[in-house]
Amino acid sequence: MSTTTRNRLESRYGGITLEGRPHALSAWFVVALRFVMGGMILFAGLGKVADWPFDASGFLVHGVDPASPVSGLYAAMAANPALMEVINVVVPATQLLIGVALIAGAFVRLAALGGAMQMVLFYLGGWEGEWLALFDSTLIYAVAFLALGAFAAGRIAGLDRYIEGINVGGQPLLERFPRLRYVLG
Repeated sequence: MSTTTRNRLESRYGGITLEGRPHALSAWFVVALRFVMGGMILFAGLGKVADWPFDASGFLVHGVDPASPVSGLYAAMAANPALMEVINVVVPATQLLIGVALIAGAFVRLAALGGAMQMVLFYLGGWEGEWLALFDSTLIYAVAFLALGAFAAGRIAGLDRYIEGINVGGQPLLERFPRLRYVLG
């Protein structure tokens, strides 16, 4: 195993520069994080499908603390039967899709964004108004999902690396359709 790396992390925003040289094992841990987060959300979705029919209204009505900034919104959502029909399908379906995408390393940035959005919605629903709630596990999951997207984790032992190189009209996919870099990686 090599202990050297040519990797470099660098970012400049708002006049602040961050730099670093990750360890050679960093790529392995990015892949491990992708698998763990993919498995976590895949099994959450499978649990909902196994206990079908899934019903989110219990959480939306009784699981949301009144101190939460979304308590009224979530209660109104639960009171709308047509919207609940959509939510009850979308939540488990997106969890399954996000999990499979992360494990396969395909469309990782899109999956990571979807996972982060779902975790933020769960986080807001679970907010109890206390400062310690800032470090709730769902917020940590949201940040982990975003990190996977930022690291383009699908390019490391994932299908995104191959999808990006597919030849379309004599050009690699990303050269022909550059905006796909926002969902692949």
